[in-house]
Amino acid sequence: MSAEPRINDRIRVPEVRLVGPSGEQVGIVPLAKALELAQEYDLDLVEVAANARPPVCKLMDYGKFKYESAMKAREARKNQAHTVIKEMKLRPKIDPHDYDTKKGHVVRFLKQGDKVKITIMFRGREQSRPELGYRLLQRLAEDVQELGFVESNPKQDGRNMIMVLGPHKKKTEAMAEAREAQAARKAERQGVPHLDQSPDASVEQSAEEPAEA
Repeated sequence: MSAEPRINDRIRVPEVRLVGPSGEQVGIVPLAKALELAQEYDLDLVEVAANARPPVCKLMDYGKFKYESAMKAREARKNQAHTVIKEMKLRPKIDPHDYDTKKGHVVRFLKQGDKVKITIMFRGREQSRPELGYRLLQRLAEDVQELGFVESNPKQDGRNMIMVLGPHKKKTEAMAEAREAQAARKAERQGVPHLDQSPDASVEQSAEEPAEA
């Protein structure tokens, strides 16, 4: 079945409960009268509550209504926050430089408002030393505690040990901050002065300099 409401001559009932263009209640009127009023106002008669008895119809510009609804839905999808789980894999005996690199990725993910699944991969004899992985996960959680928290404590999963970090900042907040930072960078590239840089500063400075002979 179509999700589109019935409008104008597609409405097939003897009478309707009519709502005016500004939301005012007109009352129950014959369908012919409602269609006549729609024509007078140069509007559409739109069935907004088909299951009511009698059905509720409203006078509106249906084309404009559909356009505005589509734009609102598009904006809502644009601002919708999708929960994303990133994954970072480490070895129990990770090199300090590699650890810093991996930690940097985790920091970036948390700043973006994403969750991070940390996986410690054990190989061979390392499987008999799960405490190495546990200590590494604890260290990482402490290093990023200002940005995230342990949402799922470390647990063994076959040859792996897994922990999930959740961001302190909501995804919507992270997205808003990212847009603000992008706008600030764009303004800076276009030469927009900062608040602490008065437009008259250069004039005052040149005025204080002694004139050359």
